[in-house]
Amino acid sequence: MNSEHDSGAVTLVTGGASGIGAATVGRLLDAGHRVAVTGRDQGRLDAFAAERGAGERLLAVAADTTDLASIGDAVQATVKTFGRLDHVVANAGFSTHDNLADGDPEHWREMLLVNVLGPAVLVKAALPALTESGGRIVMVGSTAGIKNTPGNMYSVSKSALTSLAENTRVLVTGSGVAVTLIAPGRVDTPFWSSHPTGVVPGGPALTPDHVAEAIVWSLAQPSGVEVNQVVVRPTGQVH
Repeated sequence: MNSEHDSGAVTLVTGGASGIGAATVGRLLDAGHRVAVTGRDQGRLDAFAAERGAGERLLAVAADTTDLASIGDAVQATVKTFGRLDHVVANAGFSTHDNLADGDPEHWREMLLVNVLGPAVLVKAALPALTESGGRIVMVGSTAGIKNTPGNMYSVSKSALTSLAENTRVLVTGSGVAVTLIAPGRVDTPFWSSHPTGVVPGGPALTPDHVAEAIVWSLAQPSGVEVNQVVVRPTGQVH
């Protein structure tokens, strides 16, 4: 499928009400997609959908991406509403902004569940529909998963996600489903609101729209073309 020429493409985005996810939803809608967006807060999702003004082309479904039944219901709601599912974007994730020496293992547990188990659960839930449509899976990783930050558990989670993307690609090879890892560098998003400083660290940074453009580009590849990994850094970022 070439979604660039298919205005009816259906894409589900997890964690899509802010940051990279919200920018991706906007670009997909502009490209003619019908979009389902998930998050844990239905009220926040409804407010986001109303702000977008996309009407019936945007479905907001509260779901816990770490729970198979919950994300399975979101997939089913998407298929029921739009008739099929062509793409999924595993975007939901967060950082505890700490390290092995001073961090809280209980916070790590939640981060690992969201950042690693969540995308795996999404693949499991969506794979039957994606196999039927010959669709695409995009996982939003990080350069932190390619170039580790010392002792940083977020790096560990994104390294695991990098492995999950390749593991999934090998699994679905021959099924018509394509898999892409998008690994952005530093991005100016609400991701940093949980950082001890509450601000984006100094230095160059991408915008959410820069990353969204890479995601939508990967989805728009012609049938038979699979872009497996895209690393996007702001010019000037070293690691």
